[in-house]
Amino acid sequence: MPQFLRVVLVLCCLSALWATSVPAGATDLGDLYQSQTIVTGQGEENRQLGFRICLDKVLVRVSGDQRLLARRDMDALRDKAGSFVDSFRYHDRLEGIPIHDEQGTHDRPHDLTCFYKPDVIDKVLASLGSKPWLGERPTLTVFLTAEQGTRHFVLSAEENRGETMRESFDNAAGPTLMRLVFPGIAQLAGLNEEALRAADMAKLDQLASQAGGDRAIAGSIIWSDKELGWIADWRLADRGTTYRWQVRGVSFDEAFRVAIAGAARILSGNGQP
Repeated sequence: MPQFLRVVLVLCCLSALWATSVPAGATDLGDLYQSQTIVTGQGEENRQLGFRICLDKVLVRVSGDQRLLARRDMDALRDKAGSFVDSFRYHDRLEGIPIHDEQGTHDRPHDLTCFYKPDVIDKVLASLGSKPWLGERPTLTVFLTAEQGTRHFVLSAEENRGETMRESFDNAAGPTLMRLVFPGIAQLAGLNEEALRAADMAKLDQLASQAGGDRAIAGSIIWSDKELGWIADWRLADRGTTYRWQVRGVSFDEAFRVAIAGAARILSGNGQP
């Protein structure tokens, strides 16, 4: 494989993480009302495709409501996605790497960043029955038990077996601009799997602050041969109510996306999980 193509492959694999990396809180409207994706070159056709992706991302970014993307109304909005963009810019992801014989400037991957006026996006959200989530995004402390056959553990910041799960959870939180922390062994003292599943959310919210978070999200994932995937149950308390939701027969990546999507809808005031 040519060196150029190897570089492109590596960059594309990392794109999801880089495209959603933002400072915690994101209360600055200039940071909030923008989104980014990767396009090939700077041609009009790929730019329009990029505008569609950026529209999806900014709507989730501003509202915290990922269910908007499945609405039928979104098809018409995506068709005119460019009309919502106030300005945009490109950045060559291979900047400084010479152009090779088999590749011209139109083939180089670029970051396309789109900037939007708040009132424009707010009106789009209103048309979809949603609203902006302008408050500071909380840091969630994740309390999770995992079970797969005879293999089971409580996820902690130090648990080696959970490294991939922690990375996957962080990636799931990126589009909503929420940060995650994982409790250390000290915060989990006396909380085995059974005790953690039985613990009320008020106690877990107290432990969440000790781990550096604002509140707790608690859950369990259990592998099911029958479901051909994980069964995940989640809990989160907000304003005196404990919300519960579940997903079945999915990868743990999807289980964590469902966890974050549900938490964001609750905390943003844009609905239940």
